[in-house]
Amino acid sequence: MRQIPVDTSAATVMVAKIPQIKLKDRRTGEIATDAETGAKLMTVDVMFAANDEVEILSVTVPEPGISGELAMGTPVALTGLIARPWENDFNGQKRHGIAFRAVAVISLAEAAAKPKAA
Repeated sequence: MRQIPVDTSAATVMVAKIPQIKLKDRRTGEIATDAETGAKLMTVDVMFAANDEVEILSVTVPEPGISGELAMGTPVALTGLIARPWENDFNGQKRHGIAFRAVAVISLAEAAAKPKAA
């Protein structure tokens, strides 16, 4: 499946909803895991502002990639963000969208709060 790198260098990104465990199957409660590492997957909703537009993106990230306190409104950096188009059939209807995945979601609040050395 095609993966498209997303440039976040000119964007402002803040937490819109704190990290949540990603479920593979909502009926059974089975937790989604990374196919390569086996790490538990989380979703973090972020406000992504760039080019005079703002969107809320739901980003999937392995649990070890979440660093710092990620409360609502916390500025964050998204490391290795990719967009992946998807399409499936659900009850006879075609559905499609874009899934976002990052290697890490890192709080920038802690870095901003630390005093700079003289």
